[in-house]
Amino acid sequence: MHLILNADLFAPAPMGRCHLLVGGGKLLWIGTDRLDLPAALDVRVHDAAGARMIPGLIDPHVHITGGGGEAGPGTKVPPLGVSRFTRHGVTSVIGLLGTDDATRHPRELVAAVAGLRAEGLGAWCWTAGYHIPPVTITGSVRGDIAAIECIIGAKTAISDHRSSQPTRDELLRLASEAHTGGLMTNKAGIVHLHVGDGARGLAPIREALAHSELPARVFNPTHVNRRRALFDEALDLAKAGSHIDVTAFPVAEGEDAWDAPTAVMRYLESGAPRERLTVSSDGGGCLPVFDAGGRVTSMGVGEPGMLPETLATLVKQGVPLDVALEPFTQNAARLYRLAGKGALAVGMDADLVLLTPDGSIGDVMCGGEWHVQGGVQQRVGAFEGKGQ
Repeated sequence: MHLILNADLFAPAPMGRCHLLVGGGKLLWIGTDRLDLPAALDVRVHDAAGARMIPGLIDPHVHITGGGGEAGPGTKVPPLGVSRFTRHGVTSVIGLLGTDDATRHPRELVAAVAGLRAEGLGAWCWTAGYHIPPVTITGSVRGDIAAIECIIGAKTAISDHRSSQPTRDELLRLASEAHTGGLMTNKAGIVHLHVGDGARGLAPIREALAHSELPARVFNPTHVNRRRALFDEALDLAKAGSHIDVTAFPVAEGEDAWDAPTAVMRYLESGAPRERLTVSSDGGGCLPVFDAGGRVTSMGVGEPGMLPETLATLVKQGVPLDVALEPFTQNAARLYRLAGKGALAVGMDADLVLLTPDGSIGDVMCGGEWHVQGGVQQRVGAFEGKGQ
């Protein structure tokens, strides 16, 4: 058990100076008067000394088994260990496949989810990858969602030369499978859509919605800030009922894109419902640059550390911390139906972060255990730091 004293609590709503009792991986009590606990309980006391406490961040788009491979087998990104997330205050992730859904498979994702959970992280995944027909474990998207606990929806790609160029009917079939699977299991049941930089933008989603009875929330496009015109489309889609995901990737000066802080600011100013925005890192994913012939000319790798960096930038630009936190915490937990995540309240999972005065990550508790204290990593994955 842990007793955390004198935290300036943002749950994410501001709660003021609070004390918190943690046990069994859960928040057992939150109050303003210190508990008088029996010594026999051997409670470990941690004085936050007035530091701001926030919920652990949720990253809904992470290549936990590694991404890449667009320039040959030597460009496949390795899997991400647990400390790649926790040192940045990320305590929950949703894993996925990308371009390579041939040599990588949802079975590998499910195994990686189990491994991250064993190391204390909250983890789930999307079935399928960029291509249609979707690669699945049970033979269908609906079956994967219904039969495999950690699979909460499906992934595919649109408006990208690496996709299957899905037709409207193919996209609707995939979305209906995800939706029905979600209804059967009380899971998210949505299609998380990689959106490329193609000129069609979000038109495939608009066409699918216009020719079906599916609710708008079933379609969840990501990377919508990769082109400025695409982001304008995404704002209209959010106002119509879909939830959109901004990617925290680096943006060069003069590039036709919005960096994540700017995209979030523009979203907040647009009047679109605040609860329909999330932010992800594309952690472990390849960030390739292609020439006119579709060949890779350069590449980077997505970093989970872009999430707290984006959050800190928003606060420095004047966004109140409780408002800035929503896309990284409660919005994601509600959309993706991640029980116990996204907020700090009695009965919720003890996933929390203490910020330093400058807004960077100080201490991180995940599942009731300290993973980072004083900026020092306390827990690492089985093979991290061993040359692998």
